[in-house]
Amino acid sequence: MTKETYSYDKLPFSKLFKSYTSNFAELGEFYSVNPFNDDEIASKASNLKKGSIHKEFIGALKEFHAHLHLDQEAQIEKLSQTDSLAIVTGQQLGIYGGPLFTIYKTISTILLAKEWEKKLSRPVVPVFWLADEDHDFEEISWFGIPGNDDFKKLEYKAESNDQLVSDIFINDQIKELRTSIKSEMFDTDFSDEIWSFFDTCFQQGSTFRNAFASMMDHLFGKHGLLIVGSNFGAVKALLSDTFKGSIQNRSTIFNSLEEKTKKLDSNFHQQVVLSESNLFFIDDNDRRLKLDIEDGKWSAGTNEWTEDELLDLIEIHPEKFSPNVFLRPIIQDQLLPTLGYVAGPGEIAYYGQMRDLYPHFDLEMPIIFPRFSATLIESGIDRVLDKIPFEFHRYGERIEDLEKEYAKKSESTDIEALFKDWKNEVKSASEVPKEIITDIDGSLEGLVGKTVSGFETELDKLKGRVYRSIKQQEETQLQRIRKIKGQLYPGNGLQERMVSFMYFMNKYGQGIWDELLNELEKESLKLDSHHLIRL
Repeated sequence: MTKETYSYDKLPFSKLFKSYTSNFAELGEFYSVNPFNDDEIASKASNLKKGSIHKEFIGALKEFHAHLHLDQEAQIEKLSQTDSLAIVTGQQLGIYGGPLFTIYKTISTILLAKEWEKKLSRPVVPVFWLADEDHDFEEISWFGIPGNDDFKKLEYKAESNDQLVSDIFINDQIKELRTSIKSEMFDTDFSDEIWSFFDTCFQQGSTFRNAFASMMDHLFGKHGLLIVGSNFGAVKALLSDTFKGSIQNRSTIFNSLEEKTKKLDSNFHQQVVLSESNLFFIDDNDRRLKLDIEDGKWSAGTNEWTEDELLDLIEIHPEKFSPNVFLRPIIQDQLLPTLGYVAGPGEIAYYGQMRDLYPHFDLEMPIIFPRFSATLIESGIDRVLDKIPFEFHRYGERIEDLEKEYAKKSESTDIEALFKDWKNEVKSASEVPKEIITDIDGSLEGLVGKTVSGFETELDKLKGRVYRSIKQQEETQLQRIRKIKGQLYPGNGLQERMVSFMYFMNKYGQGIWDELLNELEKESLKLDSHHLIRL
């Protein structure tokens, strides 16, 4: 396994993300700490204090783990230490694990926790926050497989009915998806082991949350990864004050978000549309409904409350409420001693909108670390990369444009003109010998002409062979171009966003992520560049 870094500048990432990783000072007012400055990180760590509910959260977390049938006592004990810190990441509960970047976020979190535990000489726990209150089922219900000419996006077909993903049970449709995946992926020496593992985690009758948590624990629990989630009664019971505060202070919160968002949007972009409410309501059918306010009345679906009624309901039943994308980091950092959060490009963008939200909850924004980013290059692809004319980033372009450009380059030699000139040279060179021979014997003039004509015929045959050879070489190169693009930019997107990580486990075994983690641990994690990793 070898690696090299590649600039984000030429890759399909947002202007904001490119600035964040290359010129942080340009965005300094939107974030609290430069993630590439060790002194600032150390200073943040020394000033970080645990929230008042942290101790209670440890007890709730133990209940949560018992509910999930996870045994992570060592990780919980480490988190409970008085001077502990946390490096956190999180992700939606993707079917069979989801895209590659889920792995990259997790590895980043583990390695950053190890690095800063050494530098700070205090316990730092890597934490994976399950996005168990999300309800965007379409985002998690697909499986991506790269191909030479196309990209297979296989879907788990089940109705979510706007339920929280954590509460959706895996039904018999998992068998259909499994069959489809197996038909599209080659069997390898690892296939039986990999399918046994994923079948155990994503078994019919399990919830998506239980399945995903079990998978992550088996893959990364040995590296100290702690699994956390908030959609659990004992955890929600700690959050009623936060939920009520988001209602009571909605105007000042909205104004803070709006002001920062306008500034960010003036030079970059707005990632998340603002709302006066940052809460959802869970109805009796377990649907997650947007909580809105109009003319002093709060509503969600057919439910209506006065503000006082809503606050009373939150106090009695906090489990009936769920945070939105802005409030989720707030509750995360109230429950955990969060030194830093490992974020993807989209998350970094919406964190930029919310720096001024934190003081409303007596918090400071954590360090926002960009996640590790990479493209895995298999040996078969690596062998042909040197045989084609394009740089890595060019394969993100339309295949038609790449093929057209290559075909144009292959036509740089004018074969027609070459052979025309050759024939003319033959004719010209034949004139003097022809005169000499006909002077010797006039009857040989026809034979001389036939000889010259025969040579021209052979040149035509040779020209045909040359054209066929060029066509064959061109088609070979075009096939290589399609193959490389299909692997590196499947579905016209970066590999890390499109390909399910199980695809690589099927080829290289469960140990591939341990190997990658160990390889990256040899030096400080480089988070300001994309990586090309040759397997």
